[in-house]
Amino acid sequence: MANTLKSIAYFSNAALRRFGYRSIPAETYRTIVGDGADVQVHRMLDLVAGKGAYSEQDFKKVREVYGALYGAEPTRLLEPYAGMAETVRALKRLGVKTAVLSNKPHAWVTAIIDFLFPRGSFDRCYGQQPGIPRKPSPAGALRIARELGVSPRECLYIGDTNTDMKTGAAAGMDTAGALWGFRDRRELQENHAVYILEKPEEIVRLAAGDGR
Repeated sequence: MANTLKSIAYFSNAALRRFGYRSIPAETYRTIVGDGADVQVHRMLDLVAGKGAYSEQDFKKVREVYGALYGAEPTRLLEPYAGMAETVRALKRLGVKTAVLSNKPHAWVTAIIDFLFPRGSFDRCYGQQPGIPRKPSPAGALRIARELGVSPRECLYIGDTNTDMKTGAAAGMDTAGALWGFRDRRELQENHAVYILEKPEEIVRLAAGDGR
């Protein structure tokens, strides 16, 4: 839904520098993120300190600062993807039910969505929270489908990482890999994306039944 790469890099590197570690280039975060903040911070420390070269206490300190910084300002450096707002409006005109499912903490997700889209743009919006296992568990996707009164086979799960493709497939949904996101075509195809999309506007075509 939104390009959070600069935000993630900014807060992650601020947390690393707080404890004397070097910064990581922003582009590198494309392959670090996607599986929740805990996994992300472990990957960050693996890179700057070395696997096995830091303690659990080191991890906890960096994780706490990262969470506090990002949570206080989740829309900092946020960038909308070109064409996404228009795509969401077109889907609403078609009567298509839409939802957001993220591994970011729920409060961050709702702040980001509220910042970029008019209220009511999505029928459901869930981030990581108690009772919803993080992706690639299909639990969150299946919960959304139940709440919206649709079967998994009626859903198109769109994402930009292998985690997203695994989530959609595990939920029994068609999957579409978004090339405007963090990962490349090869990763999406290797994780069984049913469709590969080059720009957000293609979502509308699929939703309208053209090419499905």
